[in-house]
Amino acid sequence: MINRTVFFISDGTGITAGALGKLLEHFPGTSFTQVRMPFTDTLDKIKLAQDSITRAAEANGGRPVVIMSIGSIELRSALKKSDAYFIDLFSTFIDPLGVELNQQPLTGAGIAHSVMGTKYNDRMEAVNFTLNHDDGMTNSGLEEAQVILVGVSRCGKTPTSVYLAMQFGIKAANYPLIPEDFERGTLPEILHKHLDKIFGLTIKPERLHAVRNERRFGSFYASIENCRQEIITAENLMRNAGITWADSTSRSVEELSAIIMEKTRILTQK
Repeated sequence: MINRTVFFISDGTGITAGALGKLLEHFPGTSFTQVRMPFTDTLDKIKLAQDSITRAAEANGGRPVVIMSIGSIELRSALKKSDAYFIDLFSTFIDPLGVELNQQPLTGAGIAHSVMGTKYNDRMEAVNFTLNHDDGMTNSGLEEAQVILVGVSRCGKTPTSVYLAMQFGIKAANYPLIPEDFERGTLPEILHKHLDKIFGLTIKPERLHAVRNERRFGSFYASIENCRQEIITAENLMRNAGITWADSTSRSVEELSAIIMEKTRILTQK
């Protein structure tokens, strides 16, 4: 296993540089030690970053990887005097696009914090909505939801809802399907008028058993038999209601969110 240090260096929060770090997943033969250096927005801070890069190179015996999002040409040029492999958001993507569009790109910190046209305040409002509508906590304002996730307890509804809100400003509510719903054979009555917004999540029984055991070890709730039965019943319930669902067992929240947005056409509605 190769060991390399990767630096995420930004003149802002580093969220955009961190997103580019997904590129590292394509190289499972390398073990990456990650160092994040946000708000690197002065020459003094650039010097500190250079010192850290030099120490990492000496420790690993190989050039560090630097994923950078710095708008200032002066700061970028100074940092690149270090001996490292650079992935530069601006010189690789932003500047060439500016040439193509014949426009001077904005370079201030925080420019990239608007995701797909969604402003920061919109995303925070969506996050508040999602947290207030987690696990069927309240029915108030449910008509504002853009998507409502349903599924058995611990199948991934909450993290997926929060990701949709934080990354895309989508107001996502979620409801757990519980034994009372299974006995009744229908969704909670409050959801009947929102069927066009509902998307289901399911999960493999073995994975659900493992997740529930971490929370309530040895309980009937976590038993493999109960997990199997709940999943079968939940899928039948969703099938009878005409609800589309996805399996969360081996999918990340990013993948699930993309599937949900495509299937429910949220992107074309926004």
